[in-house]
Amino acid sequence: MPISALPSNEGIGTLGEWAYRFVDKLSAAGGTVWQILPLNPTNYGDSPYQSCSSDALNYYFIDLDLLVKDGLLKRDEIDVSALSDVPRRVNYGKQFKEKISLLKLAYSRFKGGKEFDAFIKKGFYSDFAVFMALKCKFGQVCWTEWEEPYRIYDENVIGRFISENRREVDFWQFTQFIFLKQWNALKEYAHGHGVNIMGDIPLYVAYDSVEVWKYGNNLFRMDEERRPEFIAGCPPDAFTEDGQLWGNPVYDWDKIRADGYKWWRARIDGCLALVDILRIDHFRGFDRYWAVRAGDKTARGGFWCDGPKEELFDGLRSYNIVAEDLGVIDDGVRRLMRNVGYPGMKVLLFAFDGSYDNEHKPSNYTENFVCYTGTHDNMPLKQYIDDLSDSQRQIYYNDIKTQCDYLGVEARLSSSEEACNTVIRLAFASKANTVIIPLWDLYALGGEARMNLPSTVSEKNWSWRFVESDFTDEGFGFLKSQAEKTGRIKATDNA
Repeated sequence: MPISALPSNEGIGTLGEWAYRFVDKLSAAGGTVWQILPLNPTNYGDSPYQSCSSDALNYYFIDLDLLVKDGLLKRDEIDVSALSDVPRRVNYGKQFKEKISLLKLAYSRFKGGKEFDAFIKKGFYSDFAVFMALKCKFGQVCWTEWEEPYRIYDENVIGRFISENRREVDFWQFTQFIFLKQWNALKEYAHGHGVNIMGDIPLYVAYDSVEVWKYGNNLFRMDEERRPEFIAGCPPDAFTEDGQLWGNPVYDWDKIRADGYKWWRARIDGCLALVDILRIDHFRGFDRYWAVRAGDKTARGGFWCDGPKEELFDGLRSYNIVAEDLGVIDDGVRRLMRNVGYPGMKVLLFAFDGSYDNEHKPSNYTENFVCYTGTHDNMPLKQYIDDLSDSQRQIYYNDIKTQCDYLGVEARLSSSEEACNTVIRLAFASKANTVIIPLWDLYALGGEARMNLPSTVSEKNWSWRFVESDFTDEGFGFLKSQAEKTGRIKATDNA
């Protein structure tokens, strides 16, 4: 359940009322894990996987009603219509224009104090704050288009800039301070209701980011002018004949290895200070990653390069990490997964292709997996089923029936909605130690609810939202009944 997709009257899901109500509903259903998307600010294409900072937090999620309670805003200053145009879509343009203006108004009334002073002194978000202040100074263009001497990070230059622009820099610190205040309160509430939060860390950072601006070729494979020599992607497969060209700069793992992976380890520790469990996206990239020469129009001409493998995770193997091990999986990835010991992912949408040895089939699971019906990159399960040809659907349903027989689950397949429910029951009945059901699959929503179509930029990506009436007791009751039936939670007396 992405935070952005929660109901609210602010044009985007926030850390306010509906986040708490969602925790209530999940807890009442016996749920113990709420998985979210990355908390980073969105950047190009509104994707949380293309952020301007690997550490910073998305100020769009700050709840304005809570700022009213804090005395930093007045309710009549919040124009709901200026923040959104349709209930089921985030308008990121309006968020950028209106939300930041309201946050600056709140900051103008903020008195600071010892806690805020201590927060700034720690300096954890100082690079982000400076980077954003410079972005504002130069009209939001990429750092490569900034005027000299700001294009290259220099401590003396940045020190002078901070002194001359203290209020603007501190505003961006304020956004992080307020986010953390609201986030920590929500997390404490979730823990009090038996709910842990699973966060998400992207493998790569955006080119237009604090990290590339500050560290350049000390962290990434770049030339002396700090232009990427190679960019990230993935090779052609059954879904994309040209592969996927993501555009992120790739890491210089030799240099990162030389200092003991300091930056990467600090990044993981920082994420786990915010969440209870951490999903690492595109985990296979730590074994080998697909590098494409900068300037290539597709990913076809890319090639595999060695990553750091398990060495990066020495001393981190007791961490609560879930490895997203989807995509092109080979013996190297399997070896990496065995050596680190983190649970991987199984996705039931991929499972029912008629192949006996399909690793996503519940009959092929061991316990050390997290089972999903689908992910944020898949179309909702119902739409996937609806889009199958008659012959493909017959294979899909026959496979579901076989798995139902194996696990003692009733196969109800008279409609795609019933098929979704049946697949959810298979997830619960599987050996996987954790089951995550995307809310769009719980409610058997169609293609309109798709969160992301990989390798595309569209207003439909990352913008889907639920409304209050979507969250029926029937849906959460179904989750509870399946958890009780399969022994994942203890059955209640009135079940």
